[in-house]
Amino acid sequence: MNGLRPAGRIAFRAENDYWHAYYADSATMDGAVLLGSISIGAIEFNPERRSVFIELMQGIVSDIIEDRMGEQPVWGEYRVVSN
Repeated sequence: MNGLRPAGRIAFRAENDYWHAYYADSATMDGAVLLGSISIGAIEFNPERRSVFIELMQGIVSDIIEDRMGEQPVWGEYRVVSN
């Protein structure tokens, strides 16, 4: 092991007309905290705007983790998981 430990994850979910970002435990959505939402229409055909939203949500979670654990997280690639 390289000393890294999971500190939760960002879960993005399409719900109705919005794409929601949640901060959740690595294994479950129980107790997930809603970080932010954006209209699907605003990102559907605009990959740059979608990337900006993802980076904004990562920045928010980075601040939460740094506040709780004293260090910034290392972000990897994201993966799509069905609901």
